[in-house]
Amino acid sequence: MPKPKRQPGLPSRQQIIDFITSSSTPAGKREIAKAFGLTAQEKIALKALLKDMADEGLIDSAPGRAFHKMGGLPKVTVLRITDVDDGGNVWAVPERWDADAAPMPKLRVRERGKRSALGVGDRILARTEEAGKGWIAHPMKQLAKGDELMLGVLRKEANGLWLEGVEKRERRQYPVSDAGDAEPGDLVLAEKAGRPPRITARVTERLGDPFAPRSFSLIAIHEHGIPDTFADEALDEAERVAKQPLGEGREDLTHLPIVAIDPADARDHDDAVWAVPDDDPGNAGGWKAVVAIADVSFYVRPGSAIDREARRRGNSVYFPDRVVPMLPEILSAEVCSLKTGEDRAALACHLQIGKDGQLKGWRFTRAVVRIAANIAYEDAQAAIDASTSPQRKLGSHEIGGDKVAPDPSFRWDDGLIETALKPLWACWHALAKARDAREPLDLDLPERRVVLDEKGRIMSVAARERLDAHRLIEDYMIAANVAAAKALEAKKAPVMYRVHEPPAREKLVGLKDYLETYGVKLALGQVIRPATFNHILDWVGDVDFRPQVMEQILRSQTQAYYAPANHGHFGLALGSYAHFTSPIRRYADLLVHRSLVTAYGLGPGGLTPDEAAGMERIGEAISRLERRAMEAERDTIDRYVAAYLAERVGELVEVRITGVTNFGFFATVDGIGGDGLMPVRDLGGEYFRYDETAKKLVGEQSGDEFTIGQRLRLRLAESNPVSGALRFELPEGKGAAPGSRPPRVLKRRGRPANIRHQGKRRK
Repeated sequence: MPKPKRQPGLPSRQQIIDFITSSSTPAGKREIAKAFGLTAQEKIALKALLKDMADEGLIDSAPGRAFHKMGGLPKVTVLRITDVDDGGNVWAVPERWDADAAPMPKLRVRERGKRSALGVGDRILARTEEAGKGWIAHPMKQLAKGDELMLGVLRKEANGLWLEGVEKRERRQYPVSDAGDAEPGDLVLAEKAGRPPRITARVTERLGDPFAPRSFSLIAIHEHGIPDTFADEALDEAERVAKQPLGEGREDLTHLPIVAIDPADARDHDDAVWAVPDDDPGNAGGWKAVVAIADVSFYVRPGSAIDREARRRGNSVYFPDRVVPMLPEILSAEVCSLKTGEDRAALACHLQIGKDGQLKGWRFTRAVVRIAANIAYEDAQAAIDASTSPQRKLGSHEIGGDKVAPDPSFRWDDGLIETALKPLWACWHALAKARDAREPLDLDLPERRVVLDEKGRIMSVAARERLDAHRLIEDYMIAANVAAAKALEAKKAPVMYRVHEPPAREKLVGLKDYLETYGVKLALGQVIRPATFNHILDWVGDVDFRPQVMEQILRSQTQAYYAPANHGHFGLALGSYAHFTSPIRRYADLLVHRSLVTAYGLGPGGLTPDEAAGMERIGEAISRLERRAMEAERDTIDRYVAAYLAERVGELVEVRITGVTNFGFFATVDGIGGDGLMPVRDLGGEYFRYDETAKKLVGEQSGDEFTIGQRLRLRLAESNPVSGALRFELPEGKGAAPGSRPPRVLKRRGRPANIRHQGKRRK
């Protein structure tokens, strides 16, 4: 391509996008700098600009550091053949696709020969090009074949067994050549094989009843490719290291009444806390605290079989009925887990906290702890409430409409409340003052809680109540995470930061336009801080559209990630932040532990030079694995919700609109969750115009509006537990009257003339 005309300074964002999309060869930072004739100083600024563009969702990088437009494809990449249609057309998808902002593209493979030599499951290295609204792939080399497994349900038809995929994007059914021991109605894993006119499926594994609640997490595990079995080598190694003594030279903290406060159904216990008033005259009115964290780095050494498995998983994945742990169970649930009355190896973070809640000092030691009690959040809250309010008795809490009683097996004694809980709460009040002064982002978004019985059947789905006990543990963990990051910075040691960057300007412009439809102002000339959004919510108050304003603020935020370069944590309003408190379930925390061990000479199991050199690459990998886990957990909750609602199909339900598009709107059932589509074709016979700025559908004749946050009653038309999808209809039934014209959406930027202004400033 012709060399761009040289202009002084950096190229614009659009010039960079134009260059990398039109370049016939992969375009990395070096190629961009050369094409625009940048000076050495400008190359430094280019690196920052490219990072900003990636964070803003404009570009992405491929292996080898070549850039491509976000939502696009690298010039050369590995593809998997997913389909060969009856016309002989070969279709493929990228083997690696991390673009959150765009759906995975499907490419038509253009081969030189008349007949396709490629079949489903084949892998190719291909050169890609954008053609019109689609993509073309030109094979360069065929690679070793990978497994192309499909998750589906067996259906019995007159002409035999067929496989119906459970994924929403899988629309075709395939004849089954070999069902094994599976029967019609079973959820199975199968591999596709063959070429048109006959692509068949062979069952490789029977998973059971797809509508059984415990199958919902299995679907997510297989759909997202989450490793759920450990290699024998890792299991044998875990058994061996679990038997090793705790090691010499540990600080003895077994005399402290340290308590672990966790969810009632916690599968592992990473952390425990303790606090007392500080007797140091220099910290009058302040506190001493210990945050004791499971010393996983002592058991999981760099390069070991367990370590390789842990890095491959990146984190534990939590479902309502099971956990897929990052570490073998003998470590995650037994030897590393901090349990009542058991001596455990811990990495202790000693904190000195001022009376204003500010951190005044910290130190880290390897220690032995003996947990005084494992306490559920509800139990801890009930105990502290009863102790501070004489008229209140130790009773049950109401959690999302369900009565949750304190654990009857827990021994409530005044000694534990006085020595453990009361000092923890008093110190927390100081930490809460510091948090309030810092003004972190405060979005009160409910978390859904699925309650199962002993057989895995759904008892209830409701929002999880937020107690002071939750906030207490959260603030102690944040304090320890800050201390870990600052301690490593003081030693100039590698840090795997938890980074949350400020919102991109493009997102803020979109949020500003959205807020203006409600008469809410967002001045972009100011320095945007978390408090900026908190003040908007304070100004909005408790109006009907408050939930959608919160959701739009959330959508304007960047996604947090792990990296060795510190860009601060915007949401928490912190300059230095690392994850230190959950090494049983997060690989990032394990790396921080290893770095602390090395930096402070705490013994074996420290960070290796290879790990230190590869922190950026590891950070990218575990960030990607975290997103995978979040998607799998969310999809599983959606399936449980759909199963819970399946008995209410045909009923009217209260919903709130969560998204509006030109083809309809999405709504969630109040108090339960679960997203469903209300197609625009079912809204009646009139035309509906889509207002992109206000995110509204507006009826041209009636002026009826459907907008984000709006509450209404709809009929639940479908609830599919296998896919987790819901579909709604209008209360009076589906769609337009017979003979009327089908509804249509006319997409237009800006506000339609007949949109009524909603929302007034609260006085």
